[in-house]
Amino acid sequence: MRVLIVEDNRELALSVRMGLVKENVSVDIAFTGQEGEEKAYVTEYDAILLDLNLPDKDGLSILTFLRESGVETPVIIVTARHEIEERAKGLDYGADDYLVKPFEFVELMARLRAVVRRFYGRTSPNISVGQLLVNTVKREASIGGAVVSLKPKEFDILLYIAQKAPAVVSTEEIVEHIYDESFDPFSSVLRVHMARLKKQLASSAGKEVLKTIRAKGYQLCE
Repeated sequence: MRVLIVEDNRELALSVRMGLVKENVSVDIAFTGQEGEEKAYVTEYDAILLDLNLPDKDGLSILTFLRESGVETPVIIVTARHEIEERAKGLDYGADDYLVKPFEFVELMARLRAVVRRFYGRTSPNISVGQLLVNTVKREASIGGAVVSLKPKEFDILLYIAQKAPAVVSTEEIVEHIYDESFDPFSSVLRVHMARLKKQLASSAGKEVLKTIRAKGYQLCE
């Protein structure tokens, strides 16, 4: 999962990022509304945490711009505004959920997983593709009931591909959703992760589970 935090409170933004990174979430931060709007428009995030009280641009105006521009990324409004009218307005403007400060991190993670799950058209935390089962809460993949040994980034890649199944997922899509903006697209990191992921899945299943589609990307076998 790749998340954008739009928050002018640096201490809070950095604290939330630290917690999300520990949960293997890739995080970008925008400390101003303008920067957040630009990043949200250009990059295809899995979710956006949007503060309403920004110094240069109101969060609701950012949300309105994104929705009118066709950006469908799930948005969770995170704000200290307690008024029911403000919550209702945010939801009416296109927000997917609302979280009032101060909040517990465990609730934030649960809400993130929920909005992303709904965005991909799922109600269950489990994704099944053939014999492969991906549990998004336990962050665990299994084949025929046997757990597949995966490193955190390998699981992230598998989860994203499973969410898109049966579609073919390009390298560019994986990079955009799994790594943050500091990632070097010319490095060999993704190739190493993909090679080990394919090997681990094939070893557990006794056959190819994740195949490479030449010049297109990767696809899970049914």
